[in-house]
Formats: sequence, structure tokens, C-alpha cells
Amino acid sequence: MANAPALPSDRTRALILFALAMGGFAIGTSEFAMMGLMPSLVREFGVDEPAVGHLISSYAVGVVVGAPLLAILGARLPRRRLLLALMGFYALGNLATALAPNYGAMMVARFVAGLPHGAYFGVAMLVAASISPPAQRGAAMSRVLLGLSIAILVGNPLATWFGQQLSWRWTFALVAVIAMLTVALVARLLAPDPAEATQSPMRELRAFNTAQVWYALLIGAIGFAGMFCVFSYLAPTLIEVTRVSERWIPIGLAAFGVGAILGNLAGGWLVDRLQFRAVAVVMGWSLLVLLLFPLATGAVWSILPAIVAVGTMGALAPVLQKRLMDVAGDAQTLAAASNHAAFNTANALGPWLGGMAIGAGLGWTATGYVGAVTAAAGLGIYVMARRAERRRRANVAAAC
Repeated sequence: MANAPALPSDRTRALILFALAMGGFAIGTSEFAMMGLMPSLVREFGVDEPAVGHLISSYAVGVVVGAPLLAILGARLPRRRLLLALMGFYALGNLATALAPNYGAMMVARFVAGLPHGAYFGVAMLVAASISPPAQRGAAMSRVLLGLSIAILVGNPLATWFGQQLSWRWTFALVAVIAMLTVALVARLLAPDPAEATQSPMRELRAFNTAQVWYALLIGAIGFAGMFCVFSYLAPTLIEVTRVSERWIPIGLAAFGVGAILGNLAGGWLVDRLQFRAVAVVMGWSLLVLLLFPLATGAVWSILPAIVAVGTMGALAPVLQKRLMDVAGDAQTLAAASNHAAFNTANALGPWLGGMAIGAGLGWTATGYVGAVTAAAGLGIYVMARRAERRRRANVAAAC
């Protein structure tokens, strides 16, 4: 029997996970910085807030297109080489964003920047698991995602402040620098694995195409849209409804980051105890939070806790990630990448629906009610998935 490949030392493994998390930090900062920089972009390009919301959606559409496409096209590449290519691509997309001369070019640059997002996280998760002992693989993957959580808590408020003091362009230029640092660290620390098994795109596609995989992705794509609907227009809501200065925007983003970290921890705790039923808890909580959000926007003392509560909706991410691992079979890479595609479908859908409501004259607070509708829809999809699963088990039992 062939010997199992040797794992890196604890120190080397920690450095590799740090490098992978740095890539997650770059991605999280770039993805969410647009929300805090919305007033600056409105002034720069002479457009309104819903138009900037379309820039957010453009990035999200890039993720949705790129995640499965690049995961499939790169399936035969060694993971190390694929990681380097994806993060190098990400650096170029953000450099193009920083140099965009007009709104149209910015729209294209954000789409291009979004393409490697989901595939990077999918491959990074598999690398984190492959370099870790079996009992530590879950913790290793959570450390990679910690970069994304820190970006929401720290990176985005700092990026907003940085953009206000200098220019929003410097924010995306800095992201490009961090992405290239990630490339350098991964190239230096992660050794090629000659024993790595070659992946088959067709086998992954066949395993991916199951009803429960699609139900999980639909829950993420639709049920999660409410969080992005509110978060995308948080900056103008603070300025126009709460009546505070732009200096409060980084504080609001930090409040959202606190909620995101709390939600991530809560989601892991819930899924360990309730498994797929945790979706119902998270969706029910999201529905309540979104319905109450418009009532809390009138004062700083009430909107900040409400923003934290909206951030806790991120509990859905680990719940659905675990669900996809359970039902995806041999399509682990494609499912991991597609999970981010689903959430970025929500990131495209939420700002678009919110922009339509605002454009129709319903006001900034309408984002909470629009988001509540999507949360209710996500809960309905969960019910459909549970019923389909019970029918399948009943049919299997009857056939035995």
C-alpha cells in the first residue's frame, strides 16, 4: 500500500493557511468596499446610488459566472498552480477597477474582478483540508474563511476611511497589492503535490446535478438576497434617513462585521446540532430582522444594533456549506465554488431589487421589506427541499 503523503510542519501549515486567508481578506475587502464607498462613487461618476448598486451586482454576476466555469476549466490543473492563477487574475481585476476612467469601464472591471472569487475559495478550502490532519480539517477551512470575516469587520471600514481621505481608487489598488502578496506567499510556502489526484470535470458535473444540491444553492441565492439588499444601501440610509455624516459609515460597516462574525460562529454551532434544519432557524431569524430594520433607521442608537443583527444573517453560509458537503458526493470542488456563486447571485439580486424599490419612490427603508420577501422565499424553498427529501427516503424504504 502506498504511504500517505507527508503533511507540512505545524509552522508551515499555519503560514499556508495565513496566506490563503490573506487572499480571502483581499476578496472580502474588494467585494464589500463598494457599499461604504458609494457616496464617493456617486460624486466621481455623476450617477445615482442605484447605479452604483449595479456595480455591486456586476461583481456578483462575475462570481456567479466564474465560480463554476473556472472550477470546471481548472479541474485538471494542480491546485497550487490554479490558486496562483486565480489570485493573480484577481489582482489584475482590481487594478483595472482602480484605473477605470468612467462608469462603463468600471462596470466591466468589476465583472472581471468577480470571476475568480468563488473558484479561489473552493480550491483554497480543498488545499486547507489536504495539508491538515483529518481531525483538524474543519478548523483549517474556518481559518481560511476568517480572512473574509476580518475583511468585513476591519478591512472594509478601513477601506472606506482610506477612500474618503484619499480616493476610492487607492482602495482597489491596495487590494491588488494584497492579492499579489498572497500569490508570492502561496508560491513560496505551498509545495507542489506530485501525488495529487487528477480531477475529472465530467465526473464532478454528473455528481453536481442532483435535486438537493440545487435546492441548497437556491436557498442561498434567494434567501440570502435580503442581507445584501439592506447592506448595499447602508451608506445612503445612514446619511439620508438616520441623518448622520459620512464619518459614521465606517462605524456602520464595522457593526455589520461584528454581526457577520457572530453569525458565522452561530451558524457553525447550529449546523452541528440541527444539521439541515438550521436553515429554518436562520431564515426565520432573517425574516424577523429584516422586518424590524426599517423601524430602527431613525436614530444611531437603534440602527447600529439593527446593522449587527443584519450581519448575523451570515449564519446561513456555514449551514449551506455543510449541507452541500453532505449532498454533493464527488462534486466537492464544484459545490464549494458554486456555494459562493449562489451567495453572489444573492449579492446581485439584493441590490437590484432594492434599487428598483428605491427608484420607485418607496424610500431607503424599503430595502428591509424587500429583503423580508426574499427571506420568506428562501424559507419556502427549504420547505420544498425537506418534502423532496422525505419523499425520496419513503421511496427508498418502499423499494427495500
